[in-house]
Amino acid sequence: MRLGDIPKNGFAFAPQTAMRCGMNDQPLRIGTRGSPLALTQARMVRGLLSEAFPGAPEAEIVPIRTTGDAITDRSLADAGGKGLFTKEIDRALLDREVDIAVHSAKDMETWLAEGTVIGAALEREDPRDALIGASSIAAIPRGARVGTASQRRQAQLLAQRPDLDVVLFRGNVETRLRKLADGEADVTLLALAGLNRLGHPEVADAILETDEMLPAAGQGVIAIARRDDNENAARALALLNDPDTLTCLLTERAMLDALDGTCRTPIGGLARIAGDGLSLDGLVAWPDGSGLERRRMSGDRNDPVALGRAVGLELRAAIGPDFFAALD
Repeated sequence: MRLGDIPKNGFAFAPQTAMRCGMNDQPLRIGTRGSPLALTQARMVRGLLSEAFPGAPEAEIVPIRTTGDAITDRSLADAGGKGLFTKEIDRALLDREVDIAVHSAKDMETWLAEGTVIGAALEREDPRDALIGASSIAAIPRGARVGTASQRRQAQLLAQRPDLDVVLFRGNVETRLRKLADGEADVTLLALAGLNRLGHPEVADAILETDEMLPAAGQGVIAIARRDDNENAARALALLNDPDTLTCLLTERAMLDALDGTCRTPIGGLARIAGDGLSLDGLVAWPDGSGLERRRMSGDRNDPVALGRAVGLELRAAIGPDFFAALD
């Protein structure tokens, strides 16, 4: 399934239908990674389900160890891609071991596993990146080691500060902060949304505005996947979905689709809704920060895929065919 889109109104059933039907007598099983942040996000979803369906059985959280969590000595690109964080959970979903799967949307592959769809997107947290170890990008000492596993962050940093030395940082939030404290790098970057959800926004020494560090597509969004034939999950998730967030997420994912974006591709993307308008800011660059191309376009909020594809295709033409051939 190319985009894994759900219907344009954001869910498979009208909210009124979901309210009448509620959930069945069996608790929904929530599949999730086992990291502290992933479990926090799964508990958020469980709490929202309890609020939406008072008296229904409490959802069960099922932690699933993923290959991406097990492999921490290589970049995602070298280890096999973003799917390393989702393939075991997708398999559990398709094998009916869980009913829904809670993901950080930025970790989801551009093309979802066949038979799965995005059932809901929760209201977006702050999508910006946090810098830890310096008060700004300009204030990072010359030649400092920057710990990150993100091609997107690396490219945007090196475009501004080619003197910096980027070193591989993998692991969950706590692991990367420990590595920083142990001196494995001088500074690092983390998603502000994750720090906020873990209750540690004070860790950030600076919050980077999107004009200097464009976030990853889907950053700050919790997406909930389901099997495309699970009507009970569809009814339950209908009440959790935030339509504006879903619209932005579909816009950003359509851009990735047009760019054929993978974890080898330094891509940033952020869609915003203002009134009746929808805008998308997109970026692509070589991993060393060279050839950076950035585009911003506006479009019809009722057709987010069209806007996402337009930005993606323009970026693809600007960066040129050699870029994608070199990253294969």
